[in-house]
Amino acid sequence: MKIAFAGTGFISKIHAQAAQNLGLELAAVVNHQQDSMAEFGKRFGITRQYESVEAMLKETRVDALVVSTPNYLHAPQTVAALKAGVHVMVEKPMAMNADEAEQMNAAAEKSGALLMVAHCWRFDPEVLWLKEQSARLGRITRTKGYGVHTHWGPGGWFTQKQFAGGGAFVDMGIHALDTARFLLGDPKPVSVVAKLGTFYKDFDVDDTGILLVEWDNGATSYIESGWWQPQADGPEAKTQLYGLKGFGQLFPTKLVLPNEKEQKLDEIESGFEFPRPEHCPQSMYDDQLNYFVECVKKHQKPNPGGAEGLINMKVVDAAYLSSQTGQVVYL
Repeated sequence: MKIAFAGTGFISKIHAQAAQNLGLELAAVVNHQQDSMAEFGKRFGITRQYESVEAMLKETRVDALVVSTPNYLHAPQTVAALKAGVHVMVEKPMAMNADEAEQMNAAAEKSGALLMVAHCWRFDPEVLWLKEQSARLGRITRTKGYGVHTHWGPGGWFTQKQFAGGGAFVDMGIHALDTARFLLGDPKPVSVVAKLGTFYKDFDVDDTGILLVEWDNGATSYIESGWWQPQADGPEAKTQLYGLKGFGQLFPTKLVLPNEKEQKLDEIESGFEFPRPEHCPQSMYDDQLNYFVECVKKHQKPNPGGAEGLINMKVVDAAYLSSQTGQVVYL
């Protein structure tokens, strides 16, 4: 399988390492910065280097493209590849807005090429453990989730609205949003209310946010996002599930179930170490890319695919609108 990479930043290197670990052929790299592209190519043994996805598609036959560029490039690069029949895994957030996400899905539908969105926490062993165990909690009435950086935040294009579309919420909060939705069984959003703001740095994007999402299964998710925060109640994608029969959480990952017979609470430990040696280990990205490759081989629509990414983008759009207007947004 020949795979190409759009983007040469931190996360693109993680995906390229995953491709090497899986024994794929790293066929090409795309970036407008020659120095960065040359360094990336040298590190991963990629000689075919292009300034645009269109130029790469004209000259090099690849089976798949991983898009890890700034958010404003996600839609045009993905659509170009899909139209050429190339399968795409695109980084989160899927696009700048839901309209772009719709265009990406339409391109995938028309061409028959597969589209996957890299919501990586769906491939984490602890997230999968909690999802498997969550039935023991009974009906989930609410969740809490966190996508927060403390005493740190990104720079560059991440902090510029024209390139990123949003700030900490689309960078970090979307991890908490998608993880909650995954653990709830991918319900549809009914309403969104949010307050997003910029308090810690001089950006034109948000560095602080809180969000409430009502889902069509009756659950409500509370989500915190942020950069440069003085404190966080847990690491990236930490999620708590409040069920009618018990409580479950990630990081540290466990269940707490009432034991009526013995009149006590039973803690069911997951067996995973906390804190983890690496919170976002390479193995999680290896598993994610391996799943994408298997979907391509079987021509099986991936999950998280364009549909999941689109729903997240609809919530993102609603969150920014709610914050601007002070109103609940109904979807």
